[in-house]
Amino acid sequence: MTDTWVRDPELPGRLLTVERDALVPVLRARGEADFAAPVRACPGWSVRDVLAHCSAALTRVTEGRFEEGVFSPEANERDIAERAEWPAGRIVDELERGMTESGPVLAKSGGVLDALALGEWVHAGDVREAWGEPEAYAGPGLAYALPLLAAVTRARGHLALQADLDDVDDPLRLGADAGDRTPARFIGDAATLVRLYSGRRPAAPYELAGAEEGELKIFR
Repeated sequence: MTDTWVRDPELPGRLLTVERDALVPVLRARGEADFAAPVRACPGWSVRDVLAHCSAALTRVTEGRFEEGVFSPEANERDIAERAEWPAGRIVDELERGMTESGPVLAKSGGVLDALALGEWVHAGDVREAWGEPEAYAGPGLAYALPLLAAVTRARGHLALQADLDDVDDPLRLGADAGDRTPARFIGDAATLVRLYSGRRPAAPYELAGAEEGELKIFR
């Protein structure tokens, strides 16, 4: 792998804008009871909880509130609890606003918050999967999520991997140069690659050589 990566500061915001346009209509078409559906990828959380977590995180970004422990599990639970009495529509309103307004802040973060945008997109996939909607961890945002995933893994010095994707023409290179370690190799579809890197259960066959599944995870 060649070390030619340069961060695109506008990419996180573009991903959120595209996902906003795809996801928000799906959310607004659902009744209040649907938001109580459990989310398999986030044990103990409902769709409502996942969306509250996502909207709260983006609100913190747009308001510049980055106090210590801001994205800890404890802070996430507090954010969800603060929104427990909100109607689902209010949570969706906050989420839509955050996805619209957070791009410039993310762009100026120097890459520190890029993974947050990727996590928001992955959580949208969690919601789709919980509701049985198509294109979980795929859809129009995938074209932006894949290069952002590559950027996040590169910036973090993650293990080097070449992904030959069934549904994408060009190979995707992730992670940083590994020195003497041979880059890992993935063969499968793009949604499965996203599932592995985000710690979600694969839903389709794939091949992985040179690494264990657990080594790919970027969210802990």
